[in-house]
Formats: sequence, C-alpha cells, structure tokens
Amino acid sequence: MKPLQRIFFDHLHISLLVLVIATGLFMPQATAMTDHGDGVRQVTPGAWQMEKYLPLLEGKRVAVAGNHTSFVGEVHLVDTLLRSSVQVVKVFSPEHGFRGEAAAGELVGDSQDPQSGLPIISLYGDNRRPTAAQMKDVDIIVFDMQDVGTRFYTYISTMTYIMEEASALNIPMIILDRPNPNGHFIDGPILEPDYRSFVGLHPVPIVHGLTVGEYALMASGEGWLETEGRELRLTVIPVQNYHRGQSYHLPVPPSPNLPNMHAVYLYPSLCFFEGTVISVGRGTDMPFQIYGHPELPATDYPFTFTPESLRAAPNPPQEGMQCQGRDLREHKLEKLRNNGKINLQYLIEAYQDFPDQENFFNPFFDRLAGTGTLRRQIKQGYHAEEIRKSWQEDLRIFQKQREPYLIYPRQ
Repeated sequence: MKPLQRIFFDHLHISLLVLVIATGLFMPQATAMTDHGDGVRQVTPGAWQMEKYLPLLEGKRVAVAGNHTSFVGEVHLVDTLLRSSVQVVKVFSPEHGFRGEAAAGELVGDSQDPQSGLPIISLYGDNRRPTAAQMKDVDIIVFDMQDVGTRFYTYISTMTYIMEEASALNIPMIILDRPNPNGHFIDGPILEPDYRSFVGLHPVPIVHGLTVGEYALMASGEGWLETEGRELRLTVIPVQNYHRGQSYHLPVPPSPNLPNMHAVYLYPSLCFFEGTVISVGRGTDMPFQIYGHPELPATDYPFTFTPESLRAAPNPPQEGMQCQGRDLREHKLEKLRNNGKINLQYLIEAYQDFPDQENFFNPFFDRLAGTGTLRRQIKQGYHAEEIRKSWQEDLRIFQKQREPYLIYPRQ
C-alpha cells in the first residue's frame, strides 16, 4: 500500500492531491485480474474505493459528472452515493447523455433522472461547460466516466471544462480514476493550436496513454487549463492494482457505438473515417468494427453492409446504401490490442481505392487529426511508416513531458 501522496505545483498555483491507497472493495464481474508474482489481485477502479472519498463529501452538496459507465460494482455511482446519505444535488452528463443512449453528436437537453429524481444538466450541445448559475448550489464535484484513451473521445474535453469552471468558482473536484483500455501505447500527431476544438483541446497525440486522472494532472500541471492563475483543488482517487499497459476489458460499453472491445481497440484507427465519406458501420450492429462505401471496388472490398437509421445512430453515413468494405471482426482481439499503434493502412488504402479522391475528405478530418499535415501526406502518397516517422520526435518529447503526471507503473 502506498502512502498518501501530495503534489504541489506552486508555480501554477495548483494543488493536486493524489490518493493512492489500497482497498478490498470489488465486484468480480467488473474487474480485471492481474498477477504480480505474489498472487492474483483485483483491479479496483477509484469509484469503488468509497472509504477514501466519502469523508470528503460529508456535509457537502455534491454534483456528479457521470454517465452510464459510472458504476460501483453493479450499482450506479449516483444511487450508491444517495444510499450512503450523500447529498447529491445534480448530475452533469457528457456526450451520449447520462444513461449513454444518445448517438454521437446528438443534442441532449437538460432533463430529470427518472430513477433518482435528480436534475440532469447536459454538457453537450450549446452548453458544454457548467455555468456559474448551475454551480451555485454545489460545494464539490465528483467526476467518474470511463474513457478510451484517445484525444478525440470527448469525455476528457467535458472534464477539462468542468475543471476550468470549478477553478473559477473555487469548488473542489474529485476524479475517480478508471483504467485506460488503450493505455499501453502512444501514437499519432500532436494537436496543433490552430486545430483546437471539442474533439481535441490540448497538445497531446491521438493516443496519449493516460488515464483520465493522469490527463487531469497533466492538463493542470502544464498550464493548459484556462484558469488565469486561480487555484484548482483537485483530488484523484487512483485505480488499485493497475499497471500501465496491462489488458483491461471494459465491463460497460463506453458509448453506444463502441459496443465491445473490438470496437474500443479499433477506434483509434477507424475514427479518422468520420472525417471522410467512408462509413464505419454506424447504423449497423458492428460500428467501428467494419468500414466501407458504395463506390469502393467490390473485388478488393468483398464484405457488404447497409447502414440503417437506429436509435444509437440516426441518419448514419451512406444510410440505405449497400457498402463494399472490410470486416475487421475477423482479427483476434489479442492481436488488435497488441498491435500497439494506429493502423493507417485502412485510411490510406481506402483513399487510394476511392474513385472520387477530391471529395474523400471533409473539413472535420483535420480537426480529428489535430493537424492539416496528415491529410496532405495521404494525398501526396506517403506510406504509413513514413507518416508515422514524422511523428516520432514529437512523441518522444510528449512522453518525457508526461512523466511527472504518471500515477501507474509500467507492467
């Protein structure tokens, strides 16, 4: 068991309290097992270590920033806190909504949670950060969401905005950390300032290798938050028995179109297609496990599928059109995970085989990539390894830059 660790960034006027402490609380069906040479141990998310953060909530009016992944065992964090006599006053929900049923990009309005009766404030759409009015009855914020470790997955952007507003109003914030299923590698171009958006706020690579707790520490420590020198009171409850790089299967799909681990592992490579005309299977039961388009040659792309409007994917790209493409479910899960890099070949080959290359990309592509260089490299015929080589020096600098904020040792 590690002792209580306190990290101060005096030059940034930020106090970051990191709690690293063991606990025996777990539910077997939602944990990973790891062997450290002295027996098998449970990987315990921060949310499950309630004895470490319940004292911080005593007598406080609590806002929970969470969604459908915010579980303690088999019970939602909000319900767990209410059962523990914590005064939860409201919920802040990210993209996909509090129960995780909204499609990507779907506008989700404020509502009331039918199970707890709590007001739900949507932080997606026009209101992406909590307002002072929405925070006036809040004494402390608890953040708990399962991320997938990519820059363009928007939960970390929501977390950033909450951190900034919490700092402005001098409201403490607790982050209940969870494992990063893509935490075993870093890859992709570093975000350039001109391409900053909700799908990329900070100068990190597409796959950054950080948990949300580590990401929060780095964003604070590097001065990326728009806090104007104000103090941020941040507490991170780390995952117990978690080592960087270990395999971790998510117990709950993190969003409607990442329904399984195949999709989670393929997401860093296939999300580029969201900035092109190519379908990634939205509107099917195989999102982010297949890709295709009606105009790709059937001889090279023999797998066919037809996207249809679904609750999780209304009006998907190529709706009602038979697409020729590829089925990546045939790849073994272990192989996908151990690949340890973004697979650019899918994107490069689709571009080269598409008959209307002039209209292959759309403006969203550069925001996803965080740079205009990747699109130009593909158009100029660069090979995948040539493109990856152009990232290496920036990745080396980033890897060194993130070291002070790493909580978990490498396996």
